[in-house]
Amino acid sequence: MFTTAAAIAPALVAAAHIVPAGTWLSGPRRAWLPTLAGIGNSDHVALTFDDGPDPCSTPVFLAALEELAVRATFFVLGEQVLRHRRLTHDIVRRGHELAVHGWTHNRPWWPAPVREARQLARTARAVAEVSGVAPTWYRPPYGVLTGDRLLAARHIGLRPVLWTAWGRDWTAHATAESVVATVLRDLWGGGTVVLHDTDRHAAPGCWHAALAALPSLVDACRAAGLTVGPLGEHGVGGRSARSGGAGRQA
Repeated sequence: MFTTAAAIAPALVAAAHIVPAGTWLSGPRRAWLPTLAGIGNSDHVALTFDDGPDPCSTPVFLAALEELAVRATFFVLGEQVLRHRRLTHDIVRRGHELAVHGWTHNRPWWPAPVREARQLARTARAVAEVSGVAPTWYRPPYGVLTGDRLLAARHIGLRPVLWTAWGRDWTAHATAESVVATVLRDLWGGGTVVLHDTDRHAAPGCWHAALAALPSLVDACRAAGLTVGPLGEHGVGGRSARSGGAGRQA
């Protein structure tokens, strides 16, 4: 009996760790977990960026967003926040929202609840310290929301949110045209878009494709009667195009 229990215990731990990560699959996430997918008000699109801040590229995105009169949510890495405090503060100064992406851009291969809790809390403190505002949102690297990360986020009061549309802008072959086409294929009113304002964890120089795609993406949303903005104005968890609202496709 004890032998059986000892054999089952590791399997249960592994399942508790990895099963929540199945939310990475966009179809089931959008259908069954609309809040986690970032589905919000049907007349709004949330624009988000991952992996920064990066002094080589983030300032260029900030300038482009200012030109477009668009505010966004930046999911930042804690180690980058502390390395680039002034840049992080500038993101907030320009009216954008900061959110937690993790301390580093690591992959959670094995359960490590203590480490995950410490690193997530450390990142949240760094964001609050630099910006003056406690973060609300959490998106794990690669969108892999393990059981450890889910519990850690809940413990410190962060709301996990992934996305409904991405641009595949991290690849070496990404172009402005491919990013626009990929995003618009899955983008509806109420959706959340994820792009990247850096290439630190992607193909070198790929951020240029996301940057060049921004005007067309914003224009397409506005032409469809949709407002583009940060998650804080998105009404996540409310009525949307995918949950019965009168949404429009961009």
